[in-house]
Amino acid sequence: MSKVEDIKVNIFADGADKNTMLEMYQRPLIKGLTTNPSLMRKAGITDYEAFSKEILKTITDKSLSLEVFSDDLEEMKRQALMISQWADNVYVKIPVTNTKGQSTEDLVFKLSDNGVKVNVTAIMTNEQVKNVVQSLNPDVEAYVSVFAGRIADTGIDPIPIMKNCVN
Repeated sequence: MSKVEDIKVNIFADGADKNTMLEMYQRPLIKGLTTNPSLMRKAGITDYEAFSKEILKTITDKSLSLEVFSDDLEEMKRQALMISQWADNVYVKIPVTNTKGQSTEDLVFKLSDNGVKVNVTAIMTNEQVKNVVQSLNPDVEAYVSVFAGRIADTGIDPIPIMKNCVN
């Protein structure tokens, strides 16, 4: 069996409770943190920007993915450009589609091409992975977040999809 340190998977902590996030940040196996507007709302956070900037005072050397909260593609772009300026370790989370089913690939291309580090999230298919990867600027860091658990929830075995995504 491999040592945990040798596993080639990045583990990210997801949440919106400041104390828990800071605790996870201290753990060497946690490579980055992520949150989203739904988690923040559930945690009672009413000022997304203030909370994010406050936590970024401590989380400085690991990535922190912060999601846009609009569903409109132009507004998503505006928010992404703003959020990306909050700190060098910020990755802007962009869902692969909005709630209207519109693809965000063009938006991802524009943001990545402008140097914005993105975390494209809620990916469920190999086709989405392929299209997102093709939309990314190879010179700009990015994450492609495939939701294996949600794929499994649909009754589909996520392992073949995950293997294909790695390739």
